[in-house]
Amino acid sequence: MTEVTETFESQLSRIHLALEDENPQEVSEALEDLEPAEVALLLESLPLSERIRLWEQVPAEDDGEVLLHVHDEVRSTLLEDMDPEEIVAATASLDTADLAELFEDLPKQVAEDMLRTMDEMQRTRLQETLSFEEDSAGRLMRTDAIGVRSDVTLETVQRFLRWKESIPDNTDNLMVVDRIGHFVGVLPLARLVSHDQETSVAELMDADVDVIQGDMKSRDVATLFQTHDLTSAPVVDNDGMLIGRIVIDDIVDVIQENSEQALMNMAGLDEEEDLFAPVLPSAKRRAVWLGINLLTAFLAAWVIGQFEDALEKVVALAVLMPIVASMGGIAGSQTLTLAIRGLALGQISKTNSNWLLRKEVGIALLNGVVWALVVAVLAVLWFKSVAIGVIIAAALVINMLAAGVCGIVIPLVLKRMNIDPALSGSVILTTVTDVIGFMSFLGLATIFLL
Repeated sequence: MTEVTETFESQLSRIHLALEDENPQEVSEALEDLEPAEVALLLESLPLSERIRLWEQVPAEDDGEVLLHVHDEVRSTLLEDMDPEEIVAATASLDTADLAELFEDLPKQVAEDMLRTMDEMQRTRLQETLSFEEDSAGRLMRTDAIGVRSDVTLETVQRFLRWKESIPDNTDNLMVVDRIGHFVGVLPLARLVSHDQETSVAELMDADVDVIQGDMKSRDVATLFQTHDLTSAPVVDNDGMLIGRIVIDDIVDVIQENSEQALMNMAGLDEEEDLFAPVLPSAKRRAVWLGINLLTAFLAAWVIGQFEDALEKVVALAVLMPIVASMGGIAGSQTLTLAIRGLALGQISKTNSNWLLRKEVGIALLNGVVWALVVAVLAVLWFKSVAIGVIIAAALVINMLAAGVCGIVIPLVLKRMNIDPALSGSVILTTVTDVIGFMSFLGLATIFLL
């Protein structure tokens, strides 16, 4: 068993100092005990100049695995530094699913060279995998599933496995198929070695198992693994033919990617963005959402401008105005976050969305009334005006109700339009709560104070 002696932070510091001191021996020693995924994380954590120097010292036999683990943007910078022959050699040892993940990022000539170096079976498997959409079980699956017929004995299966000499990693079941390749069940390896060798596969196999369609979304596959406590599952095409398998290792990657995507999208960023990318391309990407946010800010400012007379005559309105927008924004963000999480986990559908909406209205109404009373009392004590206290209380209730409704409705509408709610939901919600908050507060003040 390998003992873990260094934290990632210490590994990064060691590599950084060795690169600064131009000490290739120290860099090589630091890389010796690292897994490809750890090397990938180090590469993502270094500025471009140091990243390229470290990449040059990564052992050639690890190049393919490292390329697989780095984010797309980092991968493109590394591929630019490699000769076509190096790329083909680096990807030669990858399985079909991993190769498919890299294939579309490769230069066209390199991809063609790679196809020419494959045997017919490898090429067919790769093309079959690439025929599925990117975010699907077909792209996620491994094509190394071992299939056995249901009408043979355990002795025949064991002879077959001895002939193969090895079985794929993370194999806990053999896939059972009929004469033409239709999936019919699984044979656990434990049963293979613990029963009489003359017993047929059909007598011991499990026919009632979870089967995954090749076009199922990877997010749904991850949910299935989680809710059914699966460690592996067969993948079939629309005709029920066995085409591969998915194992828990692949699902862990999907869960991590989905978590990163949700976190980055909440800020309007791409989950594949390189933290150490040059200033100009990074600034361009972020400028888009800054521009959208500026437009929404101008909309809120325009609403405020419509009540210029009220603000000039009652200074207290300008002082208290941010409270209404802020409370609505926070209440809406809480609801929005829960709704996005529920959609991601498949917990929200047409059957329960109305109940959820009523619940959030109730929460918003209760919190709105409680905090409206608190703010009203403070406003009366501050400005010695009961009217201002009543107006801000009413505006708070209105805005928090609107925030609760919009926190549910906005992600549902965006989901129906095939727009990721995590990417744009917060911008829309902020605009709505600002506009409704300002309009209700200043509008009520204009009616009852002027």
